[in-house]
Amino acid sequence: MTSDEPRPAHRQIDAPGLAPGTGYSHAVSVDVPGRLVVISGQIPLDPAGNLVGPGDLEAQTRQVFANLETALTAAGARWEHVVRLGYFLRDAGGAPVVRAVRAEFVPGSVAPAASLVEVSRLVRDDLLVEIEALAVVPAG
Repeated sequence: MTSDEPRPAHRQIDAPGLAPGTGYSHAVSVDVPGRLVVISGQIPLDPAGNLVGPGDLEAQTRQVFANLETALTAAGARWEHVVRLGYFLRDAGGAPVVRAVRAEFVPGSVAPAASLVEVSRLVRDDLLVEIEALAVVPAG
């Protein structure tokens, strides 16, 4: 972020008495005015609608984060504006893989609030991961 860009409209809250989060914040406070950007759950499809990485959680997660980045950019937002991520995994044991891929896209200084839920099925049987995002773009 350059000095002439508006500062993020949100801040991470460290909650005393809670165990530290791994790559997320327990709370994020949003100062308004700003513009709310809600990104629907993204799945690992390429621009042509083809599945990327059948059976490969890492490849699928990388495509999902690329899709999230595309949606954020289209909405005039960046990773620095993301205040929440929601993860849906077919196997929660894959969380370390998802975290590693997340680190390739999301700057280390950004730790949005997050939830990870293991689900028995996603919209298609060949999907292993879906991720949604919420961002606040500062006014200005």
